[in-house]
Amino acid sequence: MSVDWKPFASHEVLHQRANLLQAIRCFFADTDVLEVETPILSRAGTTDPQIESFITHLAGREKALYLHTSPEFAMKRLLAAGSPDIYQLCKVFRQGEFGRFHNPEFTLLEWYRLGFDHHTLMKEVVDLLKQVAPVVTAGGEPQFLSYKDIFLQYTGIDPHQTEISELSSFARQKNISFPAQMATVDDWLDLLISCWIAIKLPQGRLTFIYDYPASQASLARLRPEGDSYVAERFEVYYGSLELGNGFHELTDAGEQAARFQQDQTARVFNGQNMIPADSHLLEALSFGLPPCAGVALGIDRLLMLITGAPHIKDVCTFSIENA
Repeated sequence: MSVDWKPFASHEVLHQRANLLQAIRCFFADTDVLEVETPILSRAGTTDPQIESFITHLAGREKALYLHTSPEFAMKRLLAAGSPDIYQLCKVFRQGEFGRFHNPEFTLLEWYRLGFDHHTLMKEVVDLLKQVAPVVTAGGEPQFLSYKDIFLQYTGIDPHQTEISELSSFARQKNISFPAQMATVDDWLDLLISCWIAIKLPQGRLTFIYDYPASQASLARLRPEGDSYVAERFEVYYGSLELGNGFHELTDAGEQAARFQQDQTARVFNGQNMIPADSHLLEALSFGLPPCAGVALGIDRLLMLITGAPHIKDVCTFSIENA
């Protein structure tokens, strides 16, 4: 008899998931951050070329709807409308992401703090993890390194002053495999982060990488540094595993519209479908988003670390394989 109907996660893991969610809610209750809910379906998707939305349709309507890849845009609309500090625990959906650390449907924790910059928020991420998942902070104090410093440390390359030829030469010297379509400096930087630098980060310890190249700003604000700009963005790793991504948030509607257009241009270049940009977010930014910082953490990956599970499906009640 088939047992495909049974959950992947054990009863013990289900209890650990429940305890983790409860601990997160207690942390934010103690810090006076409001829990909110926002729609999973939207008439706009993510324009980010690195992320693909799931598409669906409402009966009787021609226009597509998109399952959110993050609650970010709707949460920023709440902040622009006057909400205090907010957080959300929700399911998000990303097309084409499936593997040991990826399930197309996964649980995300996202929160926003008014008046914070990315450095202040990184410290709060540490505070949260110490309380809700002490196993990830037991290996010692986290290290905080700028994107430039970590590249110099592990490759000897200044990522803000490099070219494709230098990056591709390094990859070949280190026998790093790469796809044929590597058209930009950022493609090569991403390759070296994931295939060379991340695997060399201290195991059993948190590492925060901050101040990314301006070309990788995503939804972060830019800051002048030297003769150029850096993006006030950070990512947090536990060993080589990425846990979260945060920003000192962009509040300029015009700049955000320009970035949406840059995304669409990249999508056309890559042969990807055009995705409707979120006009409601642009209107909210025009109205006025207060200065803030936000971060998203992957709960399933965090639960893998807490339980020692080797595969993300082991902490999911049902993975995509038997949903």
